[in-house]
Amino acid sequence: MREKILVIDDDEKITSMLRRSLAFEGYTVFTANHGMDGLKQILEHDPDAVILDVMMPQLDGWEVVRRIREGGTTVPVLMLTAKDEVADRVKGLDIGADDYLVKPFALEELLARIRVLLRRKTAEKAEQPTNRLQYQDVFMDLDTREVFRGGQLIELTTKEFELLHLFMQNPKRVLSRDLIMEKIWGYDYSGESNVLEVYIALLRQKTEEHGHKRMIQTVRGAGYVLRGEG
Repeated sequence: MREKILVIDDDEKITSMLRRSLAFEGYTVFTANHGMDGLKQILEHDPDAVILDVMMPQLDGWEVVRRIREGGTTVPVLMLTAKDEVADRVKGLDIGADDYLVKPFALEELLARIRVLLRRKTAEKAEQPTNRLQYQDVFMDLDTREVFRGGQLIELTTKEFELLHLFMQNPKRVLSRDLIMEKIWGYDYSGESNVLEVYIALLRQKTEEHGHKRMIQTVRGAGYVLRGEG
């Protein structure tokens, strides 16, 4: 799978140049032109690394890093700045940035630093079990039991969360009604016979808010599957 890089910079020349250069190197690239959009795209795309400018409107790079770390996200962050002051570099690193590069920079050096950050992240992933799941624009945090779609928090009950968790553990796999009932309600469930259909409808309603496309599909005669329409 291609690694994903998010570039957050209000200078369109830089974002355009980095988009082309990083794509040429084989990365999937997303861009944002201000900090608020960048934070939203981190939730939507769960990038493997972020290239972040310091001086931006609305939210500067330092505030973006602070919010990223406060939210518990450990994505590697390479900060770009026109300032070559030691105090600025120290500030960025102290609030959670992983590396620092001063503009103007050599593209080869930026690419090398991104490779280092990605190797470090891969090594850390190998050492730690993942507590997050993602399918398309749905993001599930198993520690906080929070679910986001398109950056929007979805409020789920315990059973709704468990049901969606089962689907996200098995994306694109058709799950039979019997299997779902066994996993979520157990062998000895003796309640309403249509409980699964009720919860599927509730889960669809919540995940399809704000105009999102249906992801939990019915496969007639077989069961249900988590499979996006686009």
